[in-house]
Amino acid sequence: MQEKENVLRILNETLVALKKEDTIKLKELSDQTVHTASISQDPDNIAVAVIVYSLSKIIERPGYRNQTGWNKLYNGLLVNIENSIVALKKGDDTHLAAHLEKVRKQIEGISSSLKRYIQDVFIKASINKASRIYEHGISMEKTAKLLGISQWELASYAAQKQMKDHDLSKTMTVKNRIKLAEEFFK
Repeated sequence: MQEKENVLRILNETLVALKKEDTIKLKELSDQTVHTASISQDPDNIAVAVIVYSLSKIIERPGYRNQTGWNKLYNGLLVNIENSIVALKKGDDTHLAAHLEKVRKQIEGISSSLKRYIQDVFIKASINKASRIYEHGISMEKTAKLLGISQWELASYAAQKQMKDHDLSKTMTVKNRIKLAEEFFK
């Protein structure tokens, strides 16, 4: 695991934010891991980014807390994040990867509509984080491979995000249109 101290801080703060159900903090923590994941291209860093973002999306849906299996999932997540922290402190990359994988499997193992929602969150989180890593200059092919998504999914998301960044619904002022026309005919 590269950037051990940073990831350790992220996991510790994730545990606190998860207990407080602080979705904003969880999203911020996930964004902080993107930079490290972009530089290191380390699968564990990427897994942390996707997991933390997924947790933020799950926690922001309070209705799911009332469903069967929620308490088991929530408590299991806390335990495996704590175990990930212990493994990271010991420098035990093998157990760290195993605990991060347990978090993913716990989330994927839930039944009913909660399972469908969480699986959808994981897919969207992977695509979202891939887009952010791609923005840091890592090739689309490499980014898609690191996150286990297709290049098509990444390209589609990146294109949608670019369109959202440019507000096409705003019209130009008359003054700006005249200026543009003048520049066009120079």
